[in-house]
Amino acid sequence: MTAAAKSGSRGRAAGPLAALALTAAMAGLAAAATRRVLVVGTSMAPALAPGDRLLVARLPARWPLRPGDLVALADPRPPPGAPPLLLVKRVVSTGPWGVEVAGDNGAASTDSRVFGPVPRRSVIGRPVYRYGPPGRTGRLGRPGPARTGVR
Repeated sequence: MTAAAKSGSRGRAAGPLAALALTAAMAGLAAAATRRVLVVGTSMAPALAPGDRLLVARLPARWPLRPGDLVALADPRPPPGAPPLLLVKRVVSTGPWGVEVAGDNGAASTDSRVFGPVPRRSVIGRPVYRYGPPGRTGRLGRPGPARTGVR
């Protein structure tokens, strides 16, 4: 066997290993770019229900937010000593003052009517997919007409 043949066979064997390493690296990046979230309350009913399991994609800092977008944000009123909560709300408006958010079920929602607009940096990501429970799975998109004000 010549040196070229040995080199060539080693190159073919390294191909699957390189592909496996690349796949693992991509999976790691995807995991860092997404979060899994369990919906607990009814503030986003009927769009989201308690028990819904969501994938939240991280948003770049300059990603444009539009009225009607679903967003995940850090609760601006974290309880002392408790782990930070993640809220899922709908964008109502944006401006230099921040981002106003509201729940679809206003009667059960704690949102910008309570804590005011939030800084843009508080918006962590965007729910993009509901992976559970079975029968409710699917992509999450924008609603029909955008809401225009906090109610």
